Amino acid sequence: MSTGFSSSSSRFADYFVICGLDTESGLEPDELSGENFEQSPLRRTFKSKVLAHYPDNVEWNPFDQDAVGMLCMPKGLSFRTQTDIRGPQFHSFIITREDGSRTYGFALTFFEEVTSKQICSAMQTLYHMHNAEQYDILHTPPTPRSPEDTRSTPHQLLAAPSLSRLQRFNSYDISRDTLYVSKCICLITPMGFAHACRRVLEQLHQAVTSPQPPPLPLESYVYNVLYEVPLPPAGRSLKFSGVYGPVVCQRPSTAELPLFDFPLQEVFELLGVENVLQLFTCALLEIQILLYSQYYQRLMTVAESITALMFPFQWQHVYVPILPASLLHFLDAPVPYLMGLHSNGQDDRTKLELPQEANLCFVDIDNHFIELPEDLPQFPNKLEFIQEISEVLLAFGISSEANPQCSDGQSKLRGFRSGDMASDKRNGNLAGSPLNSYLLRENQTIARLQALVKRTGVSLEKVIIPPSLMHCDEEELKKHQLNIHVREVFANRFTQMFSDYEVFVIQPSQDKEAWFSNRDQMQNFDKASFLSDQPEPYLPFLSRFLETQMFASFIDSKILCHDDEDKEHTLRVFDSRVDKIRMLNVRTPTLRTSMYQKCTNIDEAIEMRLYKIDHTALHPHLLDMKIGQGRYEPGFFPHLQSDVLSSGPTSNKWAKRSAPAQWRRKDRQKQHTEHLYLDNDQREKYIQEARNLGTTLRQPKLSDLSPSVIAQTNWKFVEGLLKECRNKTKRMLVEKMGREAVELGHGEVSITGVEENTLIASLCDLLERIWSHGLQVKQGKSALWSHLLHYQESKEKRDATPAGLSPPERRKSDAGCAMPPLKVSLIQDMRHIQNISEIKTDVGKARAWVRLSMEKKLLSRHLKQLLSDHELTKKLYKRYAFLRCDDEKEQFLYHLLSFNAVDYFCFTNVFTTIMIPYHVVIIPSKKLGGSMFTANPWVCVSGELAETGVLQVPKNTLEITFECQNLGKLTTVQMGHDNSGLYAKWLVECVMVRNGITGHTYKFPCGRWLGKGVDDGSLERILVGELATNTTETEDRMCRTPPMQQSPGMMRRFVTISPNSKPKLNTGQIQEGVGEAINGIVKHFHKPEKERGSLTLLLCGEYGLVWALEQVFQHGFKSPRLFKNVFIWDFLEKAQVYFESTEQSQMTQDENWQMRVRHFCHFMRAINSTPRNIGKDGKFQMLVCLGARDHLLHHWIALLAECPITAQMYEDMALLKDHSLVNSLIRVLQTLQEFNITLEASLVKGIGI
Repeated sequence: MSTGFSSSSSRFADYFVICGLDTESGLEPDELSGENFEQSPLRRTFKSKVLAHYPDNVEWNPFDQDAVGMLCMPKGLSFRTQTDIRGPQFHSFIITREDGSRTYGFALTFFEEVTSKQICSAMQTLYHMHNAEQYDILHTPPTPRSPEDTRSTPHQLLAAPSLSRLQRFNSYDISRDTLYVSKCICLITPMGFAHACRRVLEQLHQAVTSPQPPPLPLESYVYNVLYEVPLPPAGRSLKFSGVYGPVVCQRPSTAELPLFDFPLQEVFELLGVENVLQLFTCALLEIQILLYSQYYQRLMTVAESITALMFPFQWQHVYVPILPASLLHFLDAPVPYLMGLHSNGQDDRTKLELPQEANLCFVDIDNHFIELPEDLPQFPNKLEFIQEISEVLLAFGISSEANPQCSDGQSKLRGFRSGDMASDKRNGNLAGSPLNSYLLRENQTIARLQALVKRTGVSLEKVIIPPSLMHCDEEELKKHQLNIHVREVFANRFTQMFSDYEVFVIQPSQDKEAWFSNRDQMQNFDKASFLSDQPEPYLPFLSRFLETQMFASFIDSKILCHDDEDKEHTLRVFDSRVDKIRMLNVRTPTLRTSMYQKCTNIDEAIEMRLYKIDHTALHPHLLDMKIGQGRYEPGFFPHLQSDVLSSGPTSNKWAKRSAPAQWRRKDRQKQHTEHLYLDNDQREKYIQEARNLGTTLRQPKLSDLSPSVIAQTNWKFVEGLLKECRNKTKRMLVEKMGREAVELGHGEVSITGVEENTLIASLCDLLERIWSHGLQVKQGKSALWSHLLHYQESKEKRDATPAGLSPPERRKSDAGCAMPPLKVSLIQDMRHIQNISEIKTDVGKARAWVRLSMEKKLLSRHLKQLLSDHELTKKLYKRYAFLRCDDEKEQFLYHLLSFNAVDYFCFTNVFTTIMIPYHVVIIPSKKLGGSMFTANPWVCVSGELAETGVLQVPKNTLEITFECQNLGKLTTVQMGHDNSGLYAKWLVECVMVRNGITGHTYKFPCGRWLGKGVDDGSLERILVGELATNTTETEDRMCRTPPMQQSPGMMRRFVTISPNSKPKLNTGQIQEGVGEAINGIVKHFHKPEKERGSLTLLLCGEYGLVWALEQVFQHGFKSPRLFKNVFIWDFLEKAQVYFESTEQSQMTQDENWQMRVRHFCHFMRAINSTPRNIGKDGKFQMLVCLGARDHLLHHWIALLAECPITAQMYEDMALLKDHSLVNSLIRVLQTLQEFNITLEASLVKGIGI
């Protein structure tokens, strides 16, 4: 893996380590590993020690005794007798340092006979004690058992009536049995050459167990691998000698994918393609991942494979593929992690107590199944991707389904001494690989063979290459080839998906120092523009992926490396591939298709390296040892002579002999750039800071596990959560307000629906992580919902006692007393969520509750109330939990409070199918109260999602409550009456509508009469409304900034001067009004579709297009007499009559003019003949909307300005008579032509155009 690498090391291995039983200190039970003492002594675990390590220390990689000891034998020592299976087991591990750089460890664990009499008798004593206890249990009178007891004692015991049987099953008898104990030899290396290290260790073990002693003392081989075998340079292969045979390792060149030496085949066989891809998706979205298996090597293989397949991205968070038993408290970590947990093979998944599962991906490797978090988005083109991977696997004879046959026995067999295994017949040989033809060209005997074969007409693909030509066995080569094929397929997905990512990287305008100090606030990637280019199905995944730490770090390293020279290895490889793709697809970079493009780039370099070895290291040789040293007993791995192994050769002759010195120097530099990409201290600081930005803790410290260290770690978690909360709230607000985007010069970019959902989902995840930090006992999958339920229960108990009655809490509202606001109630909001039948799970309920609270601007207040029940919090949480750190908790609630500054519709827009109660109130004018009103009113409410249909309103109360499917944001209310009774005239001030769940109240202003012979004679009106903002209590608003409002346009400033009389605007103000109205519509269409507000508001709302054109037509309009109102519609009707008569009289006009006249008259007739009772102003509104929709407004203005009727009905100074003003008006209206305006159904009901 290319994540940090100890750059000073140019040796193949840094340390050789031996771990096992320290006979001096005797048997110490390993309490930390959590095994219970009901286990029989042979099944318990005991503390292991690092017995020896050579050399003592190397300066570039200080020896970490605790970590190595824990990871070599993560479960401590285990004992066996001659009746148990005692095959050697290989596993690898990783030690990640504080700075994120890694060292690999490869360990071989085997069993040796215990020679110490004390240890054997100690074991015998433990057995006597254990058997006595068991005997007591068996011979006590049978009491009703609790299920726990049955679980802890082995089944045989329950059935056993006699003690003799008991002992036979579960015993150790010092006189009869041989006791064996585990021991481990291990190599600590700077790079992960798993296969080579395994061969070295297996051959060393074989040397000790074989009847013949090895050719040289063991010290010679260990010395050789520590001091005389260099790391192969990039792009080269290296051969060195093990005890019994050569060991080959090869390293990819700087142009290839980074080194990866674990078998992907095994991962696909264990999990199946579908599961691997789901796990891969979880890892990319930085979801907590817990791997579970009874084989350490499987944990490591799956973890390393998933992180390797992420190329070019790198896992940035806690990474512990093998979690030692003593570190189980790390599962509590409220940060993304990838951890491996060892199972003992007996317990099933249900017994696992995991602190948090709301956002956990649990992978049970041995049982081939995976549990996913809810609403995991699909990886783009998932089906085609699975198809492509399956084809690659099939070509290598591997099934794409999880393969249960791959379990225990077989993998052990394959695990140990794979060199001895016969090739798998099913897979045939490596037919058709380009390597074959290369080898054939290179080798003369084969060339002759080839000619012969051609003459006989046999297909060449079947020629088997003599194994002597390859420097590794067939199995091994196949593993390498499969790895490369699969990794290329994965890498190709990212090169296709991000082939034009560079275009969207935002280069910092300031110098690096300034950039770093403001790194938190800076955006480094133009996410909105990038996403707007992507195919729709990709968005759910990509919008979440762009928010991850790994993506941010990838872009940061891109910004920090301007030229190819100082680019990090992965970035350089990725960029060169992206360039290739660009050359291939010379298409416009902005046009993305979701067409699936398969991987075509398969590198054959590895086969060349394995065919022709570049370097050979020195052979092991006799060391300068005293006579008698280096002897040992067969079957026991000895303590080696530390004096000869403590330091390497004094002069570096071996380097010159094995390879020219300059490649070593170059190689060191290359490694430097390849792995840490640093050229000076300052650069190192930058990269480190960039790494640490989002993660306060990369790695648990494996050493000192005192309570103070654990407390400090928890403190780091608490600080990290708070920082993450601060960054998230800031990011969400900035996105919502669009300020940052404006600063970056993108104009008014606002947040997309998908992206808003992503941010809110990630906020929900953060809340779940905070709520599951330090939980005493876990209940349900969602810690937050479980806390809410506890609160609800205790609150309902308290409320049942009459003492606690308090007056209901109210919110003030600006709507007057007509619509009292909803009571603020956390419990009521929970009940709303509990009543939604569509939400089935706890995690879903918690998320819905968070969304609802965000929309109601109550999230901070609700959570404050929840946490104010200190008794409950104490009962549920440990002392160190985030929710019990008072200062941090206060700051956290304060950050959440900032969400109140913006309007979210994250509940309404997501739960579109639920039933919602609405409350409607019609407010008649106070001056002319509707007390005498006799007709029967009705309303029809429309929203972005649906409309209600006509609802009758009782005339005595003028309010109704009804339940219907979510209407979305409300846009219009149509209201009217049936004109019945003596007094059917009605002056309505406004209509108020409230959503009973979210509490959103909309105000639809009217201020006009409805009735025949009054105002414009209208019996129904279409009202356009806006959200009425609640003025919340002052104590609720700790932030002093007023809520964001649109800055008042020019028009608002003019019109507010004289609110009652109709203001007289001059021509300049009218032009400005039209300009602002059109501008609003243009901006609306420039936003991505998901973010657009209500177009109806821009057309018919306050200062919308209809209002602006009303001002145009009213300017200079002659009013014939006092008391008689003349409406614009009257003028339009007269114009229509005039046009129709000119059409009849066949006056010569050009075709264009006749076309416009025909349209105008057609629309006028259609509106006049509508069955609806809308008045003259309503008809004018309808005409303007239809004209805007069909792009005819500017034609009509031109017609009317020329029409003689205008001359009669307007003063000379009227706007319509001023040619230059009319022309500029026409030009402004023409800008609407490029937009496809769709009208809401309520605006054009009853008109068939």
